[in-house]
Amino acid sequence: MDQQDLYGLLLQHVARHIQLTSEEQQYFVSLLKPRRLQRRQWLLQAGDICRYEYFIVQGCLRSYITDRNDVEHVLHFAIEDWWITDLESLLTQTPSQVSIEALEPSCVLQLEREALQTLYQKIPAFERFFRILHQNAYLAQNRRILQNISHTAAERYEAFLERYPAIAARVPQKYLASYLGMTPVFLSQLRNHKAGK
Repeated sequence: MDQQDLYGLLLQHVARHIQLTSEEQQYFVSLLKPRRLQRRQWLLQAGDICRYEYFIVQGCLRSYITDRNDVEHVLHFAIEDWWITDLESLLTQTPSQVSIEALEPSCVLQLEREALQTLYQKIPAFERFFRILHQNAYLAQNRRILQNISHTAAERYEAFLERYPAIAARVPQKYLASYLGMTPVFLSQLRNHKAGK
């Protein structure tokens, strides 16, 4: 993957929200560090302090927590052109309760917390960019909570398929079931029922 491929997707992503000069683009890119992950490799492990915002250039990742009974609960999925982090750990610099794992071979661009603060000072438009990013993440999380409270499992599955068809096709069934709050067996039944329609 050449430099254009590596940074091009992110610069297009940023341009949808804020306008940058070519000098500002170059400065932004200079702060990023590429990182490649193998399938099943952690980007962040619970107990570590999150130090980066991560933009996904290639691949699919999940964030999850493990409860006291050693059961994993999937919080988020992220694919190309998305960001992922543990915002609480990043902002408070306290140990993360979340793990982030690559579900496929992946490539991310890391933006370090300190570099982010410098970016806000040098290019104030990035404060707006990340505010929009975090607002959208909050809205998506709020939507998910409301769906979990007020929708049936079948309705949650249908809504996910409609909103995120690319993710549904890429993630293992057990992780999708965990995200949707159901057993893999029940998800399999829903899929078979849908396929039989």
